[in-house]
Amino acid sequence: MPTKNPRLNVVLEPPVYLSIKKLAEKNGVSLSLEARDLIREALGIYEDKYWLERVEEREKTFDRSRVQTHNQVWK
Repeated sequence: MPTKNPRLNVVLEPPVYLSIKKLAEKNGVSLSLEARDLIREALGIYEDKYWLERVEEREKTFDRSRVQTHNQVWK
């Protein structure tokens, strides 16, 4: 049966595989769905970390004296 979603083959160490298997059994889902959800969560954490670093960089150059109010911007 063809699928519209791309496939990914991953090689895991036995302890990682067993952890995912136990989580899948606990959550009542397949290994594939559990792995997909864990990857999504990890990407979300990675993205949050990335944007936090960008914010911290911008905070270093922030000058409150140059800030405009909402009304000044949207006249």
